[in-house]
Amino acid sequence: MELALIGLGKMGLNMATRLVRGGHRVVGYARTKESIEAAIEAGAEGAYSLEEAVGKLNSSPKIVWIMVPSGKTTTETIEKVAALLNKGDIIIDGGNSNYKDTIAHAAALEAKGIDFADSGTSGGIWGLTEGYSLMIGGKEEVTEKLRPIFETLAPAKDLGWGRVGPHGAGHYVKMVHNGIEYGMMQAFAEGFGILKAKKDFELDLSQISHIWQHGSVVRSWLLDLAANAFDEDTELKDIKPWVADSGEGRWTVFESVDLDVPAPIITLALQMRFASRDEENYPARVLAALRNQFGGHAIKKAE
Repeated sequence: MELALIGLGKMGLNMATRLVRGGHRVVGYARTKESIEAAIEAGAEGAYSLEEAVGKLNSSPKIVWIMVPSGKTTTETIEKVAALLNKGDIIIDGGNSNYKDTIAHAAALEAKGIDFADSGTSGGIWGLTEGYSLMIGGKEEVTEKLRPIFETLAPAKDLGWGRVGPHGAGHYVKMVHNGIEYGMMQAFAEGFGILKAKKDFELDLSQISHIWQHGSVVRSWLLDLAANAFDEDTELKDIKPWVADSGEGRWTVFESVDLDVPAPIITLALQMRFASRDEENYPARVLAALRNQFGGHAIKKAE
């Protein structure tokens, strides 16, 4: 099959590479010349505008996979691409869009006769070699048309991908997936933090992470990645303790509130990411001041 892939960040470029290796024709477009040239080196064809990318597609229906930042950028890109397509053509949003935006995008495209699929995509930079987990929302018949693409991107033809529901469902499932990821990552971070703090045992975190990789109930890909990091530097001294969030974690927490479903682990994991960014940490200063005021507890003066 052939498709245009819009957005050639690390993940988009790796997806283009995997598709080319799987025998698909890929036309890659990004805002920077360097990204387009990287796609060409990977075996894709380059395009230097959206118009050129869509114009280079010969098949019917034309298929355009969008991998750009969520929000306004995704909406604008979908609108621009839709203006270049005909009825029956297909747009896939493989980014981390909010599912509510996705439902709106699907409705707007349906009014124009353009088919749409949302593909929650997990795998990061490892997807090139390991394959991507794809959670797809949209019509069954559209998913079937796109099957060869999904089978190529997934870890195997019958593993790691599937249609999970109507428009928006793919991004919704990916959102919750990322919320779970927050909690799992936080648990590993706290556990290894406790191990490191036990100075009298002189524990080797790299050794422990490798022991846990085999037979342990906490063995996982995240543990494998932790082991990789500890192998490089157990102290992680070159890494600033500042943790970003891409949005899905907080959207998951909002959903838990809207649906009256308790999610304390995911919520606290999200809050800990916020805390990591507060170098001033004014709330902690207030806590210290209050302890001093009511109990005369010692406070440490700022340097």
